[in-house]
Amino acid sequence: MNAPQKILIIQTAFLGDVVLATALLEKLHETFPQARLDFQLRKGNDSLLQNHPYLNYLYIWDKKQGKFKDLYRLLREVRKEKYDLVINLQRFGATGLLTALSGAKQTVGFDKNPFSRFFSHAVSHTISNGLHETERNQKLIEHLTGPETAKPKLYPSQADFEKVAVYKAQPYICVAPSSIWFTKQYPEEKWVELLKTVPENLKVYLLGAPNDKELCDRILQHSGRTNAENLCGKLSLLQSAALQKDAVLSYVNDSGPMHLASATNAPVAAVYCSTVPSFGFGPLSDFSRIVETEVDLPCRPCGLHGYKACPQGHFKCALTIKNEQLLAVLEQALAENSGGNR
Repeated sequence: MNAPQKILIIQTAFLGDVVLATALLEKLHETFPQARLDFQLRKGNDSLLQNHPYLNYLYIWDKKQGKFKDLYRLLREVRKEKYDLVINLQRFGATGLLTALSGAKQTVGFDKNPFSRFFSHAVSHTISNGLHETERNQKLIEHLTGPETAKPKLYPSQADFEKVAVYKAQPYICVAPSSIWFTKQYPEEKWVELLKTVPENLKVYLLGAPNDKELCDRILQHSGRTNAENLCGKLSLLQSAALQKDAVLSYVNDSGPMHLASATNAPVAAVYCSTVPSFGFGPLSDFSRIVETEVDLPCRPCGLHGYKACPQGHFKCALTIKNEQLLAVLEQALAENSGGNR
């Protein structure tokens, strides 16, 4: 096809999935700088793409209030635009139907989507084949742009950086201790142990959503750490990313804050409990370290996503991670930081 002038990307899954999808925005803008780029996501994630310099329009799907009625509204709007290219990053029926009926000149998506037979171009999607999710996504457009993968990127505004400037008066680390899934979340008592042993000259900021505040309050209380602050619910997603960007290190689970760090190239230590990096969702920052158990557990990984409880009842994938492993990453980050490499 000729160079597309109007392109829509669809990714209505979770926060991290949207962040990783921004790699396609970077690649498409690089290849087709004059093209109009639009994006469809779920309500609640739209703040991530505020200020994005390459985006023209955001379609926001309200999945919680009349999910299919709102999908029909979006379909009508999308069909009016007569896109040259619609790229569907998801493997579920609702967005597959929208893609198939979009009226676009070309539609691309993964072959696991139940409506992929109606796409112009369907691509295989395989977990645990050594590819990162950004590389899997790139395969949807490599026939147009070539195979080289871009990195995801977010664009906090000047106001976002000004909001968090007050927290940057001394060297600091960020800790995002929560996850939606129990088996993806490093245990509360292990975070307490870490905070007790982080050097006192480093300020510690705990990051999370408003409903993470109680967890972080308990972690601070039990750690006895005074040079620390709970910022849960006080910062937007982009403000959190702006704070992570200049941290000595961010400790995260295999969850959304890890991808925020990747999108600002923030130094990150990603703690993996039940999941494994080979699924293809690991950190992409220049300074990225994986922390996981050194014990060979036959039950790990127990699934692609997390669970509400350990299926085996022992949660050894998390409890056998040693605090020394986390501190070793901090030592490396401090060494790089003092060496002027950042």
